Amino acid sequence: MNWNPLSAIYGGVVKGRNALYDRRALLARSLQGAVISVGNLSAGGSGKTPFVILLGELLHARGIKFDVLSRGYGRKTRGVFLVEPGGLSRDFGDEPLLIARRLQAAVVVGEDRYEAGRFAESRFGTQVHLLDDGFQHRGLARDFDIVLVTPEDVRDRLLPAGRLREPLRALRRADAVVMASGAAPESFPLEGKIVWRVRRGIAPQNVPQRPVVFCGIARPHNFMLQLRTAGIVSVAEAFFRDHHTYTENDVRDLLQLRQRSEADGFVTTEKDAVNLGGYLDALMPLAVVPVKMELADAANAVDTMLRVIEERRRES
Repeated sequence: MNWNPLSAIYGGVVKGRNALYDRRALLARSLQGAVISVGNLSAGGSGKTPFVILLGELLHARGIKFDVLSRGYGRKTRGVFLVEPGGLSRDFGDEPLLIARRLQAAVVVGEDRYEAGRFAESRFGTQVHLLDDGFQHRGLARDFDIVLVTPEDVRDRLLPAGRLREPLRALRRADAVVMASGAAPESFPLEGKIVWRVRRGIAPQNVPQRPVVFCGIARPHNFMLQLRTAGIVSVAEAFFRDHHTYTENDVRDLLQLRQRSEADGFVTTEKDAVNLGGYLDALMPLAVVPVKMELADAANAVDTMLRVIEERRRES
């Protein structure tokens, strides 16, 4: 693997920043409610959003009240906002909107997740906070740190040469490491860590027989592989950058692609459906394929997480 000077510089900055937090030269601020962080090592594509939704469903099933705190990546607004499920991705970000719609729970976006949490507590009282994409957001103290890893992380390099935000050794800060996309525990430094396994799949329904598949996600090849495994074969494909907000020109191009390829409809992801906004109806028939994630031995995993949180809050 070739050495990259820019990655070396980036790695030095990351190491220095983490050292400041580790030595408490920089202090993390604490909220009243417990904070459960869900994050990863790489820039996109590990399944954080489906896992946040899954974790929210598991907490809801136990009657535990929670909200979700998110940066709101890709939004055009600044400051702290309560996500309106019927709103637009340009105002709140596509993933917070998707989480709000799927969980029917309060989702608060803000560049400063501590201020987002204070806003949530002022509106909804003291409850559990799920911190979306929070592993590198060390300015907010957390009670339990969950990190998703994929097989690609082992072979990857630090930004900008690769997709890693931190090296694998950063997993020492994690409480639970989630093996996603078939990741193998022996490939990661997991001394003393709780290891969870998830299975991620899709649940396609009412899919056209000759579809155009399009998406703007971090790892489109994974989506295409899942579709082929489900027996869905595209006649044409169109890929956009991650978090892409669709325009009228995009929709016109997709309709022309459908006509040229003699397709009978479209297939896309839930996140892309959010980013289509008001253009959704223009692409009918359109099958929006939801992601389904399952956590192995979920009851025991949640029990362990809640016990650790309770012990830590009792000691603090």
